Amino acid sequence: MHKGGSPAHVAGAQRIRALRRSFFLALCLSAAAATAQPLDNTLTRRDATAWLNKIHKAAQRENYVGTLIYQRGSVMHASRIQHYSDLVHNEYERLETLDGKPREVLRQNDVVHSLIPEAKLVVVEKQDAKDRFPALLATNKNDVLDLYDMRKMPAERVAGMECEVFALEPHDAARYAVRLWAEKNSGLLMRAQTIGDGGKVLEQVSFSQVQIGVPSEKQRILAAIKNSSSWNHYEVTYQPTSIADEGWSIAVPLKGFQKIREVRRPLGELRAPPPGNARGQVFEVLQIVYSDGLTGLSVFIEPVSEQRARREGVAALGATQVVVRRVADFWITVVGEVPASTVRQFATAVEYRPPKTVH
Repeated sequence: MHKGGSPAHVAGAQRIRALRRSFFLALCLSAAAATAQPLDNTLTRRDATAWLNKIHKAAQRENYVGTLIYQRGSVMHASRIQHYSDLVHNEYERLETLDGKPREVLRQNDVVHSLIPEAKLVVVEKQDAKDRFPALLATNKNDVLDLYDMRKMPAERVAGMECEVFALEPHDAARYAVRLWAEKNSGLLMRAQTIGDGGKVLEQVSFSQVQIGVPSEKQRILAAIKNSSSWNHYEVTYQPTSIADEGWSIAVPLKGFQKIREVRRPLGELRAPPPGNARGQVFEVLQIVYSDGLTGLSVFIEPVSEQRARREGVAALGATQVVVRRVADFWITVVGEVPASTVRQFATAVEYRPPKTVH
């Protein structure tokens, strides 16, 4: 048998190889051209507002179940989430930890029941869930676009879902950049990343698996709340307060941060109250919450106490920065998912003048 093949056969094989090389080269050139395109794809304010609004509403109004992966620095953990909404937009949610100690959070609108099985304890409190993943905005959505430019990035898939991808770039160094992946049809947020210097991902939360538009099982959540009624209950109360009346002032040092609330609240690890004590030991602090609409920070003011050993210093984990300083006989703690310089400026802005006593 002739091994070399006919001249016509050899020439045909060469043409096929040449076509393959040309096709591969064309693909490479197309990819390079796409990569080299300028990223001048900033959304108009109208389009940006529409997408932020769609993302925010989807978290509240869609029925979805899935697995969430949280990553903060080197720390990672997973949770299972179920969320249902009815025709008048009541919300029912169940969040279960999948690693570490068993924990379960049951929510009906703004009333949250946190279950601690080993202590047979239920902590009940009112919480605003509007700024927790997959919800997004803590203040009016238009405020965000005074502080960030929103760009559209190439589409990607997350948890098997086709997503539109957006980058929110801050106008200054007082806040981090944010990247968002929203499911194309519903707008449900699939992934959110906090981006630091050099494009480093400081923190992210993402669905690893999700189903959208599932039938409601809100009755199971209501039944779980009812079934925990025989456990010890601890109700966390937040008392609205005026820090000015107590001698405190905080001149907001940076543009865009709005005071959301100031309250007196309990602090510390919650345990089942001892027999005969319905509330147990309560250590209260003042908390002042600020937000720029997309991210935020809290200022805590607590009296110096032998119950809690504290010292001045700084700490960081992922995007979260902490500063502790002493003012008079009080500890000031500022915690936020913002750059360290922002936390330091807020800590420095806290001032105290003892209120005059009335005789």
